[in-house]
Amino acid sequence: MSLLSDDGPLVFLVLTVILGGGAAFLAGRGLARSWKPFTRIYFYMALLAAAVRFFYYALFDGALLSIPYYLVAYVVLLAAATLGFRSMRTTQMVTQYRSLYARTSPLTWKER
Repeated sequence: MSLLSDDGPLVFLVLTVILGGGAAFLAGRGLARSWKPFTRIYFYMALLAAAVRFFYYALFDGALLSIPYYLVAYVVLLAAATLGFRSMRTTQMVTQYRSLYARTSPLTWKER
């Protein structure tokens, strides 16, 4: 197994985790920013996982229709998209409902 083969750790790290995960994180943030429901992430990450698998196929002569590799890519991308969605939604909620979060903050409990 070479480092740049289809199942090499460097290729997985660069294509799936860094490039695909970055795109998934930004897609999750974009969905949250436009106030779309979380359930859309499942469909969008399925498409992005197919694109990542195509890059494996086109660049490194990997298996295009490999279900296990596709599922691993899908899970990694879903985790990154969820992280992006939740971070943006938290920022939106704190910004939108600042007074509500100020009253329930643990910092204000000490002052009471």
